[in-house]
Amino acid sequence: MRSALTSISPRPAWPIACLAVVFLLPAFAAAATAAPLPPAPRITLQVIDRTGRSLEPDRLGAVQDRRGRALSISRLDLMLSGLQLQTGDGRWVGPTGWHGHFRATLPDRHEPLPGLAPGRYRALRFAIGVAPEANHADPNRLAPGDPLHPLVNDMHWGWTGGYVFAAIEGLWQFDRAEAGRTGGFSYHLAGDINRITVTLPGPLQLAAGGTLRLKLDAGRLLAAVDISKDGDSTHSRGDDPPSRALRTALARAFRVEALAPQAAADPRSGTAAAGMAPIGTTPYRWSAGTHLPRVTLPADNPLTVQGVALGRQLFGDPRLSRDGRISCATCHVPDRAFVDPGRASSRGIDGREGLRNTPTLSNLAWSRHFGWDGGRSTLREQALRPIELMHEMGDRLPQVVERLGRDAALQASFRQAFGGPVSAPRLGLALEQYLLTLVAQDAKFDRVMQGRAQFSPAEKRGFELFLTEHDPRQGLRGADCFHCHGGSLFTSQQFASIGLPRLKGRPDDPGRAGVTGLESDRGRFRVPSLRNVALTAPYMHDGRFRTLEEVIEHYDHGVERAPNLDPNLAKHPPAGMGLSAEDKAALVAFLKTLTEVAETHRVRPGN
Repeated sequence: MRSALTSISPRPAWPIACLAVVFLLPAFAAAATAAPLPPAPRITLQVIDRTGRSLEPDRLGAVQDRRGRALSISRLDLMLSGLQLQTGDGRWVGPTGWHGHFRATLPDRHEPLPGLAPGRYRALRFAIGVAPEANHADPNRLAPGDPLHPLVNDMHWGWTGGYVFAAIEGLWQFDRAEAGRTGGFSYHLAGDINRITVTLPGPLQLAAGGTLRLKLDAGRLLAAVDISKDGDSTHSRGDDPPSRALRTALARAFRVEALAPQAAADPRSGTAAAGMAPIGTTPYRWSAGTHLPRVTLPADNPLTVQGVALGRQLFGDPRLSRDGRISCATCHVPDRAFVDPGRASSRGIDGREGLRNTPTLSNLAWSRHFGWDGGRSTLREQALRPIELMHEMGDRLPQVVERLGRDAALQASFRQAFGGPVSAPRLGLALEQYLLTLVAQDAKFDRVMQGRAQFSPAEKRGFELFLTEHDPRQGLRGADCFHCHGGSLFTSQQFASIGLPRLKGRPDDPGRAGVTGLESDRGRFRVPSLRNVALTAPYMHDGRFRTLEEVIEHYDHGVERAPNLDPNLAKHPPAGMGLSAEDKAALVAFLKTLTEVAETHRVRPGN
């Protein structure tokens, strides 16, 4: 696969309940004979509260269902397509093939819609959902940054195919007889039957540099559902009551607002300058299979054979630590899927115990955030961080640079790879280049999907459980794994609270809240990939579970209720899912098919 030259923007994770989509069109520049043509007008999606105020994330009572039960919203995503305006003579005009991803948790999201001319329009229409031809196409072949790319919208079903058109998740409070108890709801509208068209009357005066505002009333949307009667989930397995109610409500939940001038610039209009590799370097041929999504690589750090080789050398160099004993490879063991096998947390300098479990390093090219709490948004930053943590390598970057600089051969390698001497930024770039080459993509699972291998009966049953939600009301008794671990990367790349009880004697770990400062993010951690999961024990951010069997026991009946528990777990019965011993064993059998087939290819090293 060819590497691209732009980066994927990270996505925050705090919701609001009543929303407005704002479409912005920058003013036309004055024409000049020698000046280039101005860029075509574009619209951008901006999420605001209906009243102009943001609601507290995950706050019960922010909205209500049809019977007046208190609800909170943690996710509200929509796939929009085909936005058009009706002219005075009745024609509908708009860009061909337009799609936009609307997310309540992305206040700065911008989706371009070029080509609309200023003027007076009679009406506006758009679809919620995508057309059948796009819905059933292979999303992994889309260009990075495309609104339909699975890493952009997190709305593709993965192996079952098709997009989720609307995803609405949150918590709800039981009736007074069970005061204080909360459950989860998870409504996912998908399938061609659930694609709807919304038409809003005008008149609309569209001015250059103006703003077209659409308001979505999420409270009105959820007021159409009675959770106890209609159920707390729908996954579009047929035309069930929640799907019908939500389709009708969505069509009526939008309102159009007057247009106004808008001088704000589209923050996506700027582009990062592409980096140029030093003369004499050889481009590194990075590739991944077509069953993985196309991905962007850093524009300012083009991979070279020399840079990757230097990064690999530095990865195993103990001089990065203060006592000269610990390298990156000490805790990320290459032949053990780059984890520290058997340790809940690694031992750093002077035998100090780490704070969290050592994660695997495979498939970081697709990651948007790094670390369990997502505290770093670039791989080069994350690669340098352990050097200065006192419970890891315990040094300071200036001292490390000075120490490495005394090695004449290493200095020559830096000059060859980056055109300059050893420095902290170049150290980060070298490590980043090597880490980007670690791709896990050839497990038995992949070969089964490609028709080159077959599941055993137990593995097949485990895959069925993995893909099936747990909803006894509808006769579905799966393990519900795919919501967080779906797709070919086996991770949603989001942050989730999964109901882990606090460990005695261990300090409270704020998780994502330590980065965002939001109390609603307390106890949320990055969802890890399950590729090579049979090799990466122990599990969870604190390494509390020693085996896959223990992990499954937790999800089956050990989840502790929390105010921000992921809705896809909160909707399960309080007593648990009650999976049989045979089903638990089948899940383990399936998870083992995610291990790379050949030991030497568990994670492909740079060369």
